[in-house]
Amino acid sequence: MASNPLEELSLDQLRKRTSKKWRTHPADVLPLWVAEMDVPLAEPIVDALKNAIDQGDTGYPAGDGYANALARFARNRWGWHGFQPDRAIIVPDVMLGIVEVLRVITEPGDPVVVNAPVYPPFFAFTSHADRRVVESPLTATGRIDLDRLADTFQNLASKHARVTYLLSNPHNPTGAVHTRAELSTVAELASRYGVRVIADEIHAPLVLPGSTFVPYLSVAGADDAFSLMSASKAWNLAGLKAALAIAGPAATDDLARIPEEVSHGPSHLGIIAHTAAFAAAGDWLDALLAGLDVNRSTLGNFLTERIPEFDHTRPEGTYLAWIDCRRLGLPEEHGRQTGNGAVTDLEGPAKLLLERARVAVNAGHVFGSGGSGHIRLNFATSPTILTEALTRIEQAVRQPAAP
Repeated sequence: MASNPLEELSLDQLRKRTSKKWRTHPADVLPLWVAEMDVPLAEPIVDALKNAIDQGDTGYPAGDGYANALARFARNRWGWHGFQPDRAIIVPDVMLGIVEVLRVITEPGDPVVVNAPVYPPFFAFTSHADRRVVESPLTATGRIDLDRLADTFQNLASKHARVTYLLSNPHNPTGAVHTRAELSTVAELASRYGVRVIADEIHAPLVLPGSTFVPYLSVAGADDAFSLMSASKAWNLAGLKAALAIAGPAATDDLARIPEEVSHGPSHLGIIAHTAAFAAAGDWLDALLAGLDVNRSTLGNFLTERIPEFDHTRPEGTYLAWIDCRRLGLPEEHGRQTGNGAVTDLEGPAKLLLERARVAVNAGHVFGSGGSGHIRLNFATSPTILTEALTRIEQAVRQPAAP
């Protein structure tokens, strides 16, 4: 196996980066917030990009190489043989792809169900597209509350001709990897109440040891659903935008109604990078997952042994930890995320940790109902930085409050 990518870059090297993660806060802050990883690019991606630059291959994207690479990856990794590349189109990124799907299967004002707490742009992008977000909260353990989801679907379907469910699979921020049984129930409920499902599966390659990813479109009854996938999170390609919108067999006509100009959004270099990731960077991904598994254990053990005030459910996927800090007894948080919210949306424990520990994490209240008093911590960093950040957090929690 390749070396752990999380151990290859020093703090000094990372501070030279100009991305949002490393430029939002002052230099004394350890940034464990936005979903960027502290890793170098996988060598096959570097080679593909260098080759394109050397050839001056920086024009408009063409062909179906991206979809074919993902189809092979899906067969090999997840045993999903039903993904047909001709049922996929390129879109600028996952969230913009979701918006384009919403535009063809819904009308302004239609309800879109989400499982809160959930990825904040679900609220922002849906609202900006003139659709109405309806929350169906997760269980106390961070999983889909299927009984509540059934009630939500039934209630909305009795009042609206079009209802859509925006599914996060794996779930951001709790790290829950939905089982086939859970997803089968979702598909049955969606069919019963005429609800269309759009699955954000951007974290699909980031399922950690002990769990198995199930593509939503592989589940019986999901034929009229959509999936949005990308190499963005798993190979740290957020700055090289490109994603795929994938339709189930009964949704291909809807996919065809997405305007052709949407495919102009992804960059050619982005598609080259994402294609190389799925086609040739599997060994790098395996090394990353092993490193994330170690960091996941380091984080869990540290919280259990040294900060027992923080309640934490071990994430099954992603590199994000959802941590309940309500036992600190801080004032209730208010408001909702509208972007990535590094500074202006900080309240509660996230604000305390930034001020006292000089560690940046995401504030929980911006993830919707059930998020107040929580933080989301990104553990895709070096073991050294993670341990330093956790030590600072412990010291901040132990620090007496100002009189």
